[in-house]
Amino acid sequence: MEKPKYKRILLKISGEALLGSQEFGIDYKPVEFIAQEIKQIHDMGVEVAVVVGGGNIFRGMKNSARLGMDRASGDYIGMLATVMNAIALQSALRKIEVSCRVQSAIDMDKIAEPYIRFKANRHLEKGRVVIFAAGTGNPFFTTDTASALRASEISAEVMLMAKNGVDGVYTDDPNINPDAKKLENINYDEIIKNDLKVMDRAACDLCQQNNIPIIVFDFKRKDAVKHIIMGEKIGTYVGK
Repeated sequence: MEKPKYKRILLKISGEALLGSQEFGIDYKPVEFIAQEIKQIHDMGVEVAVVVGGGNIFRGMKNSARLGMDRASGDYIGMLATVMNAIALQSALRKIEVSCRVQSAIDMDKIAEPYIRFKANRHLEKGRVVIFAAGTGNPFFTTDTASALRASEISAEVMLMAKNGVDGVYTDDPNINPDAKKLENINYDEIIKNDLKVMDRAACDLCQQNNIPIIVFDFKRKDAVKHIIMGEKIGTYVGK
């Protein structure tokens, strides 16, 4: 069997990807689907770290404004939402016999390990999937930025951004503008210059500084992660 192109990856999954057919909360079908996608590459010997968003439960900026809550409080609630999603994914992975650990940037020792970089690296070396929860542990930073930060800290070879219903980076929102064109390859500077709503500027800057390529793809496409790991061109490649 051909060897994977990447040995260590960070997979970023949006919270909305866990909604399934629901308007709110966690639908276990997409969680199980994601777990199976991870298992495929884990069984190939790829070291996998994961960051899950919390938008299916609470969106810090949007919900805090609607509720008249200060931004920092809203962001902390959003971090707790990511912990719930991380535990759900951990459960699904353990169900299919994938060794897994949740590390939280906010201490909650009854349900997750504290985030410690050296320990995370050790888990990955031992073949355990590591799910990073609670973002960076600080308000005003999104899970995109947390993903880029963790990818940098663990020396991931690539960051995979699994989008919900969008198969790459487009010149405009393809759900609104039918003339939007998909970009097969793009560099970090173009994302910032053209204000493409793919990820936060801070996340893009971090990946650029640490030379971590980003691949944006639709998580609903079966076996997409496996094909990307094997070097196939799927979604949009963001790099130099």
